[in-house]
Amino acid sequence: MQVDVLNIEGKKTGRTVELPEEIFGIEPNDHVIYLAVKQYQGAQRQGTHKVKTRMEVKGSSKKLHKQKGTGGARKGNLRNPLYKGGGSIFGPKPHKYDIKLNQKVKTLAKMSALAYKAKDNAIFVVEDIKMDTPKTSVFTSMLKNLGVNGKKSLFVIPEDNYNLYLSLRNVANVNGTLIRDINTYDIINANVLVLTENAAKVFTAEEAEA
Repeated sequence: MQVDVLNIEGKKTGRTVELPEEIFGIEPNDHVIYLAVKQYQGAQRQGTHKVKTRMEVKGSSKKLHKQKGTGGARKGNLRNPLYKGGGSIFGPKPHKYDIKLNQKVKTLAKMSALAYKAKDNAIFVVEDIKMDTPKTSVFTSMLKNLGVNGKKSLFVIPEDNYNLYLSLRNVANVNGTLIRDINTYDIINANVLVLTENAAKVFTAEEAEA
């Protein structure tokens, strides 16, 4: 799959990048995408929800009155869940929401997400951006030239670039990530995928090593 490399003005540079069909041309698997997204969202949850049981709330443990002979219902103590201020029954307890996925499943999910973006023609490759100082205006201008301004975009770079990070972090609807940290949720959550030229070449290098 040949993709033209664009400059920050949105014009073709005359160079192309080969995105391997073995990754971007597969038939997407919706179920593994669902599992990968479920795992990602579950890992974001703290799972610290907690309510107090009748053993943990304050109150006397004395029986309110004797069991029989009063003509009323049987009663325990004030910490009974049926009373105001009593403990909670079957309430939530702290626990993790993580689910385990095999590496092959996670890899297939990521490839499926990338394949969907390729099918929708939602992948752009831009030449590597070098910035001596942070410049948000340069980044927003590039998005306008690409025609993706205002769309949810995932901007992928090959390595740490602090000035570029500072330039994009305050741009609405833009999420920046390193190629090694790209995940299924971020790909699916974005409308368009913008790769720098060297980031796009990583896919070809990985395919060659495989």
